[in-house]
Amino acid sequence: MADNNEKSPALKRSWFQELKAEFGKITWPSKKNLFRQSVAVIVTAVLMGVLIVLLDYLIKYGLGFILV
Repeated sequence: MADNNEKSPALKRSWFQELKAEFGKITWPSKKNLFRQSVAVIVTAVLMGVLIVLLDYLIKYGLGFILV
């Protein structure tokens, strides 16, 4: 049991050092790229919403025409 306690701080230190090294490898997008990608996501979401609303309306109209 004493062996585990002696190795624990070294393992934690090693883990944090590796974590810091991995964070150093991250490449963050520039503000311009982040803005462009965010706009693309928002535009795509709005277009998909409009498409779903149109399909819903067409299906509702079609079923109303068939059932009446």
